[in-house]
Amino acid sequence: MPELERLAIRHAPALLRFEQANRAYFARFVPDRGDDYFHEFSDRLIGLLAEQDTGLCHFHVLVDPEDGTVLGRFNLVDVADGSAELGYRVAERAAGRGLARESVRRVATLAREEYGLRRLVASAALANPASLAVLRRTGFVPVEEVQLDGKPALRHVLDLG
Repeated sequence: MPELERLAIRHAPALLRFEQANRAYFARFVPDRGDDYFHEFSDRLIGLLAEQDTGLCHFHVLVDPEDGTVLGRFNLVDVADGSAELGYRVAERAAGRGLARESVRRVATLAREEYGLRRLVASAALANPASLAVLRRTGFVPVEEVQLDGKPALRHVLDLG
């Protein structure tokens, strides 16, 4: 079973390979990050880790224990007042195996037990039925229609009790 790990600098090479290998796949569902994202990857990662140290966000990677490849990212951002926004992406080769669903459950548990959060919010585009299914299967409830990068989406909420 892949390991869900808190993002650390040691993940940098595998995380960059994950983002590069899946760039076209991710662009089918969310806007492409652009070439600058890859050219400035190291600096961006250092910035994210510094932000994580403040407690304003919590970044996680799903790592294959056999070869150390990153299979997914599961991030909690904009942490405030007991709430955070969940975002995630899974490698194309790992899609359809239940890894997103299981990892979202694990991140929700961490959010409640380790980070003291009471509520998660997540949005998924209507054109991304797999992400919508993951949210619903992990207990998120749709609360409103929103726009993600100009496209129709649904915002969901998960009460962590």
